[in-house]
Amino acid sequence: MDDKDLVWTEESSRLVFETRVFSVRESRCRSPAGKSGLYVTLDAPDWAVVVPVLETEGGRRFVMVRQWRHGSRELSLEFPGGVFEQNEDGKAAAARELYEETAYRPGRVRELGVMSPNPAIMANRVHFFLAEDLHWTGSQHLDEDEYVAVEQVTVEEAVRGMGRPPYTHALMAAALMLYQKNT
Repeated sequence: MDDKDLVWTEESSRLVFETRVFSVRESRCRSPAGKSGLYVTLDAPDWAVVVPVLETEGGRRFVMVRQWRHGSRELSLEFPGGVFEQNEDGKAAAARELYEETAYRPGRVRELGVMSPNPAIMANRVHFFLAEDLHWTGSQHLDEDEYVAVEQVTVEEAVRGMGRPPYTHALMAAALMLYQKNT
């Protein structure tokens, strides 16, 4: 089967619901076989996930953030990250989010990869970055609804813990895999 035989065609689309974080869109789409149906997607800005690596006397450590997640209703230990601001470059978003959440500024930032967080229902992309040569500035600059504790975690601890609380955020596993692949 040729790839063109798998492509659906959007016939119409309408905004159903909008929040400050995402919007819900309903689209009528036609299958390659000509059957029409309604499908719902979440539209959201792209966001960055930053893998910050801190070189210490005790070895290489990740700078991670512990925070409450409303969807899972539990604390999660994660790499810093957040949405791109309008017209913001990915590397700039990564450096900004790292600084705001952890008080570290990176000397170097490079992209590790780009993925679809859930392509079945989400229309955005998540961009993964490596941040190195970190410099601590002394104070976080959190959003008014952000409550974040900064932690340093060994690479080995993050690898061993991934997939068990508090390392349960699937995109963090993707970030860790891209880190391991690219370093």
